[in-house]
Amino acid sequence: RWSIALFEQAIMNKEPHAHHVAKLMTLAGYVHWQLTGEHVSGIGDASGMFPIDTEKQYYRADLMDRYDRLLVEEGYEHKIETMLPHILKAGECAGTLTEAGARRIDPSGYLEAGVPLCPPEGDAATGMVATNSIKPRTGNVSVGTSIFSMFVLDAPMSRPHPEVDIVSTPDGYDVAMIHANNGTSDLDAWMHLFEEVLTTMGVSVESSTLYERLFATLSKADANAGGLLNYNYVSSEFITDVKQGTPTFLRHRDSQFNLANFMKSHIYSSFVTLKMGVARLAEAEDLAFDCITAHGGVFQSPTVAYDLAAALDVPVQVRSTAHRGGAWGIALLASYMSETNKTSLSHFLDYNVFRNTKVEKVEPTEAHIKAFNDYALQFQKGLRGQREAYKLFEQ
Repeated sequence: RWSIALFEQAIMNKEPHAHHVAKLMTLAGYVHWQLTGEHVSGIGDASGMFPIDTEKQYYRADLMDRYDRLLVEEGYEHKIETMLPHILKAGECAGTLTEAGARRIDPSGYLEAGVPLCPPEGDAATGMVATNSIKPRTGNVSVGTSIFSMFVLDAPMSRPHPEVDIVSTPDGYDVAMIHANNGTSDLDAWMHLFEEVLTTMGVSVESSTLYERLFATLSKADANAGGLLNYNYVSSEFITDVKQGTPTFLRHRDSQFNLANFMKSHIYSSFVTLKMGVARLAEAEDLAFDCITAHGGVFQSPTVAYDLAAALDVPVQVRSTAHRGGAWGIALLASYMSETNKTSLSHFLDYNVFRNTKVEKVEPTEAHIKAFNDYALQFQKGLRGQREAYKLFEQ
């Protein structure tokens, strides 16, 4: 778990501030604390802080006892349970906006205190809500600066897997999360370059229009991306053991180097590391999913959904709300909290939010799957060079 691991590392490093830590919280939890004074967390965010007991839907007591003994050995008087936020589930009230919190949002004084707030959640949980992927045997892939897949489990995994984080839906179901650090950041950098070229030529184009037009070229690309190869590693990548990212674009002299294939290579690059993580999990666990829901602005281009379906070899559905992000997801959770006639969160989403939402479902073809697998194989062959590439820029 990320929070407890960082805290323990600070202790091991003998960092001076560690002895003064009284509370642990995520960024969402910190903002919530500043607005309400409540040190609480939604169960999804809490599951990323410390291991959760699935049945009790609370922090695992055996591991808290074990960690408390470690704290004593290190000279700490705190109990870890007092440092962690209290866990709340979707639908519960997590406090109200205080006067001080209202002033933080609106220094003018127009915003009044007293507004009820739902339990804080991060982008993983809000992404599950925004795609209505919270029931067992459902899943979603969210693409942004990073990229991750969330598979809601109907049974515990047989054993731990280093590529997999076990987190929770906002209503407490176990979720297998496979996360890749690198999503569209490298592509965004290229888009900024294209925008600069256009500006140099005296052409003014809105960023949204530029993305739309360039993504439209994907329909003209070769299935193998013309033999072009891209490593989108702005950051390090655990799944492929790359310690420091070095974005790299490669082409053979005989590659079909055109705009459509260039764009296709970047989309493939965004999905290939995730594919590798999912494949490792599928080999070890009996996971079965009928369909994956795609989430993120890139899926406004229908071709991208086909590429994801080919990458994961599973049907992919894209809702008309796919471009809406985590802010919308947390707004839905707030709306659920305010419901007077409470039903389950899944029922609320099914009937109050997504009942009339347009959905497009795409199926991968054998040819497309083979083309992506070939790209992935070529990608893996070049990883040795990618692991060493950052050394070229060292002083």
